[in-house]
Amino acid sequence: MKATIYDVAREAGVSIAAVSQVMNGKGKISEERRGEIIKIMERLNYQPSVIASALTGKKTYTLGLLVPDISNPFFAEIARAVEDQGHHMGYSLVICSSDNKDERVERYLNLLQQKSVDAMIIGTGMDNKDMLTPLMERAIPIAMIAREMPDIDVHTVVVDDFVGGALSATHLLDLGHRRMAILAEHSKVSSSRERVRGFKSKLEEAGAQLPENSVRNCHYVVADGKREALELLDQSNPDRPTALFCCNDLLAIGALQAAKQLGLRVPEDLSVIGFDNTILASVTDPPLTTVAQPIEPMGKMVVDLLIQELKKESKAKQRVVMRPELIVRQSTAAPTECD
Repeated sequence: MKATIYDVAREAGVSIAAVSQVMNGKGKISEERRGEIIKIMERLNYQPSVIASALTGKKTYTLGLLVPDISNPFFAEIARAVEDQGHHMGYSLVICSSDNKDERVERYLNLLQQKSVDAMIIGTGMDNKDMLTPLMERAIPIAMIAREMPDIDVHTVVVDDFVGGALSATHLLDLGHRRMAILAEHSKVSSSRERVRGFKSKLEEAGAQLPENSVRNCHYVVADGKREALELLDQSNPDRPTALFCCNDLLAIGALQAAKQLGLRVPEDLSVIGFDNTILASVTDPPLTTVAQPIEPMGKMVVDLLIQELKKESKAKQRVVMRPELIVRQSTAAPTECD
């Protein structure tokens, strides 16, 4: 038999009103006691009607998360961090993949509104910021993660992508590289733009230049990274780079595949740096030097900011910038040829 609110109240030793207050985020109930009641609800598999809650204007205790592709390990790890923190706070998560396409972003934003999510987390690139206007008019809390939209007043949690790009350039310059190239993501992706900008800035400081056509915009998948790397590493290219900076780990894996196909040794003939430090970075051959993002703290922070807003504990929108870290493994070394 399906559990009811009466069963939860009896099991928890509280009134039905107290259970209702827990579900609606109201009342003077301690976080510890609220957590205990939520665990009882889970154990009894008590499922209040989300539709009924939405129709009465109550919270549905659901968050929406919009990412480019959940199969991308970085966004899978972001989603897990968001889900874990949401679960800890009594919220469920609905995840949608946009492929960085505005038409899919708009469709999923509408879908999430129809499902009456309490707040939305957006980790995908978009060209049309006006798509967020209906959410803001309805006062649905919004937070950006790993992406920025400076002209929109929403919570933002990002890594310092500019610094990440600069750390990569410094590492390669210190190793002695002077001929380098970049595998970037689509220009609409703010994080990739900042990584490229940071990398270029450090090269300019050192008096080094990127050869013409050495920054390649890719779809974020391995196959695109491989295709662009094959062209850059063509032996007939007089400016063939001795090092590649890749704006995510998937593109770096594509570069490793291209090097293998061309018979180039990594790192002896080619150094490769990725970005994100997903689980893939430690299992490639060779293990990948990459820029680590603090994925778990980012996911926790974005949920905390939204829940503070939902509880009316904070009115000001916050921009949280976390520092990246360069993780040096075996895919980078000094060039064996003279630049």
